[in-house]
Amino acid sequence: MTMPPVSRITRPSTWFLWHGHRVGPGARVVDLACGEGRHSLAAAARGARVTAVDRDEARLAAARERAEAQGLTIDWMAADLEEPWPELGGFDAVLVFNYLDRAKMPQMIELVEPGGFLMMETFLSTQRELGWGPTSDDHLLRPGELARLVAPLTVLHGREVLEAVDAERWRAVASVLAVKK
Repeated sequence: MTMPPVSRITRPSTWFLWHGHRVGPGARVVDLACGEGRHSLAAAARGARVTAVDRDEARLAAARERAEAQGLTIDWMAADLEEPWPELGGFDAVLVFNYLDRAKMPQMIELVEPGGFLMMETFLSTQRELGWGPTSDDHLLRPGELARLVAPLTVLHGREVLEAVDAERWRAVASVLAVKK
């Protein structure tokens, strides 16, 4: 079996790695716009009950294969988050990585149960200068915007950084960990 170069192995975001300890056994977690499930897989590996949502059937199929190979159980749901959402319920943790829909922020916040948290990270407008990633203002945060978007949640930790993604690429992101009191 040929392995991908180390620089291209999919892993959870640094933000998730720093705060993943908050996701424990039995926690109810939803991963919105989960893609190939890197955060869903990481949360399930910590014992969480994970619902992973994405509109891309091919990416969900790849995620499902990875979960099966690792012996993880995840509820994979095909849904377009730009359309009306299916009934999802409430969660101890809502994960949102590399996805931004300002109009849906109230729905994301509503998914967080009291005492639960939103862990979110997405690209800043300066990402354009790095030559990859989203280019539309609709999908890029302005400096300082993320903390305002997650209100009325209480921000425990936030950052805006330029960080290495792999051996060749950098990314400009804003990240937040916010709780519902």
